[in-house]
Amino acid sequence: MRPYFGQQRWPWVVAAVATVIAAATEPLVPALLGPLLDHGFGQSRIPLWLVPVVLILLFALRGLAVFIAKMSLAKIANDGVMKLRRVMFERMQGAELADLSSLSASELSNTIVYEVQAGVTQLVYGVLSMVKDSLTLLALLIFLLVLNWQLSLFVLVLFPTVAWVMRTFTRRMYRMTTQSADATERLAYVIEENVLAQRVVRLHGAQAHQAGRFAGLSNTLRQLNMKASASAGAMTPLTQLLAAATLSAVIALALWQSRSSGETVGSFVSFITAMLMLIAPLKGLSEVSNPISRGLAAINRGLDFIDRLAMEHGGTVPLERARGRIDFDRVTVRYGADTAPALDQVALSVMPGETVALVGPSGGGKTTLANLLPRFVTAASGRVLLDGIDIAELRVQDLRRQIAMVSQDVVMLNESIAENVALGQPVDDDRVWACLQAANLSDHVATLPEGIRTPLGHNASALSGGQRQRLAIARALYKDAPVLILDEATSALDNESERLVQQALARVMTGRTTLVIAHRLSTIEKADRIVVLERGRIVEQGSHGDLIARGGLYSRLHHSDELVPHAAPEPP
Repeated sequence: MRPYFGQQRWPWVVAAVATVIAAATEPLVPALLGPLLDHGFGQSRIPLWLVPVVLILLFALRGLAVFIAKMSLAKIANDGVMKLRRVMFERMQGAELADLSSLSASELSNTIVYEVQAGVTQLVYGVLSMVKDSLTLLALLIFLLVLNWQLSLFVLVLFPTVAWVMRTFTRRMYRMTTQSADATERLAYVIEENVLAQRVVRLHGAQAHQAGRFAGLSNTLRQLNMKASASAGAMTPLTQLLAAATLSAVIALALWQSRSSGETVGSFVSFITAMLMLIAPLKGLSEVSNPISRGLAAINRGLDFIDRLAMEHGGTVPLERARGRIDFDRVTVRYGADTAPALDQVALSVMPGETVALVGPSGGGKTTLANLLPRFVTAASGRVLLDGIDIAELRVQDLRRQIAMVSQDVVMLNESIAENVALGQPVDDDRVWACLQAANLSDHVATLPEGIRTPLGHNASALSGGQRQRLAIARALYKDAPVLILDEATSALDNESERLVQQALARVMTGRTTLVIAHRLSTIEKADRIVVLERGRIVEQGSHGDLIARGGLYSRLHHSDELVPHAAPEPP
């Protein structure tokens, strides 16, 4: 945690000094009671105004010191959270996709946004309370030792017992907190799943089953929280009981001592008041383990998140702009050690400016082959080359700058149309409009009240499927990459939407090396070459006419309507 919260020297110094001052003022209250009781009544020489003025100044000083300490720690906490969040977000953005895919969106957002903030807040203020209460106890004990060391030694018997109680309950609280965080993530994941699959769940009447899952996890979380509350709740009365027992014994001894040695009323009241003041910091120390345990657990989850995600490793070779030659050199890809290869010794060369359609049965390896190029998938063996350079040797940023992708699963950010089109690049309004016009979307955007500044909302849900697809094409045009990947880019569109999208695709494909994954015959027929994959291997390749004439797999797929010549209606 030191890199995030330990490098702000002056706020820590200010917080420490202010906390010491606040703790040091605590014994002054009982210290003033002795002289006041012994000399402040009757024919007193103490001015009447002095006592209230001193008390007001004393509490003002303590309040100011506590405020300064809290503000200093708030700065440390918020600056540290911002730094930790930034590192976590950057790690998420640059992590190996295989590692990242093992984490759910709810887990990521919960850890980065909520857990870290809540954890640091609880930890920082828990530490402040612990330090202040510890220093207050120390100051009061010193005062008690100076006032009456014999009775003070008896008070010290209390502390080993309190320390044992706190240590036992703190360990239990930390364990309960960690388990509660895991249960919370599982519960959030069920919600995420049901949001994503709400149509499927309703179609199959699975609401009751999903409600049962939710109720079961909710009950588990409730039980863990109840156990944590029981531990936290038991600690305070146990500590207070120990303090009350010690206090009772000390009062009895103090009364006996005052009768035998002639102690003054002021000294007796000062000692008992200081003893009573010990209860508050003892209570605070008994309760502080809960927020500290929760804070440590949350921060450790954030730090584990950073350690768990390995960063993508690219090469060092720069590449300004590729010509667009792609070579797959005996590439094999496996998604599991005991599974059949998704690609098996695939060898394929694509010339600059050539359009190659990848077709075949589902699971044949089409998408895996396309995802090798931007390094979304890593080959177990073999090489992928761009302009004769192994992509593993290229800088990742330079490699991906050469590639634009349009897929059936269009993802848009909750920003303006212009920012989505120019994603990752400075926004040039004229260029944005030109790309929208080439994508057959400018007429629609022109009707919007804010034009290209119109916010898209959550994943551009206000646009139709065809409009979102054309917006993705405009994004690809704006990027102006020499290599284009089209992954089922016209699936699930009605005839009119497909016509507009096909026109836009024709423009974006011009002059670019293009890999097309498609079931639509209209897209496949226009390809320079068709590559047919089955079970991870290339079984045939050639033009549409040649492959039909051969009567092989492509011809069978074509005649069995697995290559669909007409569009399916667009879903609502």
